[in-house]
Amino acid sequence: MNDAPRTYDVIVIGAGPVGENLADRTRAAGLSTVVVESELVGGECSYWACMPSKALLRPALALADARRLPGIQRAVRGPLDTPAVLARRDDFTSHWKDDGQVGWLQSVDVDLVRGHGRLDGPRQVAVTTPEGGTVRLTARHAVAVCTGTTAALPPMPGIDDVHPWTSRDATSAKQAPRRLAVVGGGVVAVEMATAWQALGSQVTLLVRGSGLLDRVEPFAGEMVTEALREAGVDVRFGANVASVERDGAHGEVRIGLEGGARVSADEVLFAIGRAPHTGDIGLETVGLKPGGWLRVDDTCQVTGVEGGWLYAAGDVNHRALLTHQGKYQGRMAGAAIGARAKGEPVDDAPWGAHVATADHSAVPQVVFTDPEVAAVGLSAAEAEQAGRRTKVVDYDLAQVAGASLYGDDYRGRARMVVDLDRNVLLGVTFVGPGVGELLHSATVAVAGEVPVDRLWHAVPAYPTVSEVWLRLLETYRG
Repeated sequence: MNDAPRTYDVIVIGAGPVGENLADRTRAAGLSTVVVESELVGGECSYWACMPSKALLRPALALADARRLPGIQRAVRGPLDTPAVLARRDDFTSHWKDDGQVGWLQSVDVDLVRGHGRLDGPRQVAVTTPEGGTVRLTARHAVAVCTGTTAALPPMPGIDDVHPWTSRDATSAKQAPRRLAVVGGGVVAVEMATAWQALGSQVTLLVRGSGLLDRVEPFAGEMVTEALREAGVDVRFGANVASVERDGAHGEVRIGLEGGARVSADEVLFAIGRAPHTGDIGLETVGLKPGGWLRVDDTCQVTGVEGGWLYAAGDVNHRALLTHQGKYQGRMAGAAIGARAKGEPVDDAPWGAHVATADHSAVPQVVFTDPEVAAVGLSAAEAEQAGRRTKVVDYDLAQVAGASLYGDDYRGRARMVVDLDRNVLLGVTFVGPGVGELLHSATVAVAGEVPVDRLWHAVPAYPTVSEVWLRLLETYRG
C-alpha cells in the first residue's frame, strides 16, 4: 500500500545525531522538515558507537584510576563485574529502543517516516516502509543525506562465513569472549581492546603497521601501546591478516598471518575503517556515482548537483568521521538551508555562521583508552607538511601538581604546536588519565586563534591538571 505523496521544505535521510541536528536547525528556521530512518532514531552513536562504547570503557578507566591511588588499591583488587557493566551498557542504549528519540523529534515538530529512503530524481525521495509500501516525498528546498558509514571488512575469501565482529558487535555483545582478536590499530581497535581486556577477555591486537593511532602524535600511540601491554593485551605490529576461518558455526576462529603465523580466538573484531553508507540511496538518479563519499563545500552542499538542493552532512562526506563534527556540520548545513530558503545572504566566510570551517583546522578528538588521548588541530608532522614555520613544545604531565591527585604512577605528556608567523596554536595533544576534560580549552585556543601572548592571561586553577597550560607557555618562552 502506498501513501499519498507528501511535500516538505526539507527532507533529511538519516535520523542519527547529524540528521537530528540538521532537522532541528531547519525547523527552527521555520521550514517544514521530515526525517527518514530505516533503523533506530538516534543512529549509530546512540546504540552501537559512542554511548555503548563509553559505557563499556568507563568502568575500565575508573578501575585503572583507582589502582593508581594508595589507600584504594586494596579495595579494588578484584575484577570488574562484567554482567553489571553490560547491564549498564544496555541502559545507556535504552535497550535498543528509540522511544525517547522519537519523542524529541515530536517535541520540535519534525515528522518521521520509517523505512529505507532513496533519492528518486531532483528533490524527490521514495521511502520503502517496513510494511512494503512506498511513501513519496518532495522537497521544496533541500534534501540532506545524513546516512553515515558502515564498518569496512576486507575482501577476504570466506570472511562472511566467519561472522566476524564489527564495531556494532563489539559494543553490543552479551558476554565477554574468552579470547578476542582485534584487527586494526585505530580508535575503535584500541578502545575495544581496552574495554574487553578489562571485562575478562584475552585480547590479541593485530596491527598491520608499526604503531597505534597513526593520525595523532606518535608518542600517543607509543604510550597507549605500553599501557595495553601492561594490562595484558598481546599487541603485535606488522601483523598482516592473510586468511580467516571458523571451525563450524560457533567454533574457534583461526587467523592466518602473512609469514605463516596463526592466531586462534573465539571471536575476531575487524576495526579497519569505515565505508560510506551510500550504495543504495539513489545517487545515480541525480547524476552521482553510488557507493562513494559525497563531496561537499563548506556549507555541506553537494558539489556537481544542479540547483544546489542536495546536502550531505556527517561521516558521509568524509570530512571528519566524528559524531561531534557531524553534529556541527548538521547545525551549519541546517542554518545555510534556512538562509537560502528565505533568500537571505549566506555567511560563507571563514568562521561564518553557515560554514563548517572547524573541519579544516580545529577538529577535536578523545580516545578513551588508559591513558586517554586528546588532540585538536594539526600534529607537528601535519604542520610541517603544510609548510608552516612552527615551534613544538612538549611537557611531562606528571610534573604538574594536579597530576599527583590521580595517583603516584601518573604518566602523561602534553604538546603544543605554535605557528611562529602568526603567534597562535595550530594543534595541541594531551596523553594521560583524565586529559579528555582538558581538550575543550585547547579547542577554544585553536579555533579562536588566540594569540600565545594572550594565553598568558588565562590563569589555570591550582592544583589541577590544567596547570599544564602554564608549564607549556613557560617552556615556549624558555
